[in-house]
Order: sequence, then structure tokens, then C-alpha cells
Amino acid sequence: MNAAIDRTLAALADPCRRRTVELLGARPRSAGELAGELGIAAPAMSRHLRALKTGGLVEDSHPAFDARVRIYSLKEGATAELKDWLAETEALWTHQLAAFKAHVETRE
Repeated sequence: MNAAIDRTLAALADPCRRRTVELLGARPRSAGELAGELGIAAPAMSRHLRALKTGGLVEDSHPAFDARVRIYSLKEGATAELKDWLAETEALWTHQLAAFKAHVETRE
């Protein structure tokens, strides 16, 4: 497994961060909106967003009307490597389980 996948999985390990990804999947939001939706304090939300950015899942931008505000959104293609790894892992397990099934059936 490569480092990018490790960072992505680490970022998604927390239920609050997974819920944040779900919320951002609907539409971009500010940190304050996310904190309100999740019922957590702003500093905690900031830590979760930092972890999601480190994991390569989230990016932020500043709206033209206020440079102090950050709007967070899901990063385009952020889960591509993870999806590829999961597909490869699924194929491996499917092959291994089919081989095990064939082995058991020939022994019966």
C-alpha cells in the first residue's frame, strides 16, 4: 500500500471526518457550517478539516466577497487511488475464496 492511501484511510478512520465527507459531498460549506451540522466546537472542526486536507480528501478556497472565510469542498479525484486499491484487493480475495471453495469441493 502506498503512502497516499495510508493518509486517506487515516483521515477516514474517524466517524466525524467520514460524516464531514458526506456533508461536503452534498455541497461545499464553511468550517462554521460543518461544525454546526456536526454539533462540535470550531477548534475540533478545524482539526478534522486539517486531517482531511492532509489525507488529500478536502480542499479549501476563499470566496471573492470575504478573504477571511474558507469554503471547504471535496477534492476532485481524491479517492481514485483508494478505489483502485480496493478493487485490486477485492479481486484478490475473490480469487482466493474461489480457489479455497474449489479445494474444499474437491476434497469432499
